[in-house]
Amino acid sequence: MKRSTSGWIYGFIGIVIFAGSLPATRVAVLDFNPMFLTTARASIAGIAGTILLLLLRQPRPQLSDIKSLVITAIGVVVGFPLLTALALQYVTSAHSIVFLGLLPLCTAIFAVLRAGERPRPAFWLFAILGSSFVIGYTAIGKMEGSFEGNLFMLAAVVVCGLGYAEGGHLSRKLGGWQVISWALLISLPIMLPLALFTMPETFSHVTASGWIGFTYVSLFSMLIGFVFWYRGLAQGGIAAVGQLQLFQPFIGLAISAALLHETVSWQMIAMTLGAVVCVAGAKKYAN
Repeated sequence: MKRSTSGWIYGFIGIVIFAGSLPATRVAVLDFNPMFLTTARASIAGIAGTILLLLLRQPRPQLSDIKSLVITAIGVVVGFPLLTALALQYVTSAHSIVFLGLLPLCTAIFAVLRAGERPRPAFWLFAILGSSFVIGYTAIGKMEGSFEGNLFMLAAVVVCGLGYAEGGHLSRKLGGWQVISWALLISLPIMLPLALFTMPETFSHVTASGWIGFTYVSLFSMLIGFVFWYRGLAQGGIAAVGQLQLFQPFIGLAISAALLHETVSWQMIAMTLGAVVCVAGAKKYAN
């Protein structure tokens, strides 16, 4: 019981950390080029993850694991950070967080495809309803944001869902924090040169808030959050603790409103709530 309780606590800490990612990216992208921000944060986290692997003397993954690690890296190391950074040039973090209501569903769909499961018909009903909430929100359109920003966010959710499913599947074999560390290490030979190539000539224009956002997404969003999240999944159970992911949009909206003074409209809250309810239903009937 105690172990299960600690799993929920660790999982909740991980979700809170992830919920701060979009607001932090929104702040950082005001001062940094999206490509540099993506490659630099991955490089910093990759170096930190490599040091962690060496200090704790983790065994190397097998050759058969490399494909899954590459897919994980494409999803959560490159794809999601880059696409969200691009999206946040067009939309606010509060607007973008609504799309996270689809992330658990997207992750479940890729898990179904990977594991060959056969969900009950109710699963697809909730999947369609959840998607309709997000489509309806973006179709209202004139609220805020743009077609480009919405498209980038939808793509970000898809690749992140793929990365979560692939990494979650592999973590049963390698361990949770080890998977993200190895994925970061595999990405390092590409991301570090790109970070150096896209690095601005001077950082004199970068504000204090920009540096805070940059540091947050580099260490907390990219590495530390996964340490808590996967430890929570291991101790409390993936199916149970995984439900905490449904709280991420609400926590993110609260952070955006409190720290960035962004407007959280009733439409945002309503659409987020609708998406989360549908995701919860879809997860219930996934097996």
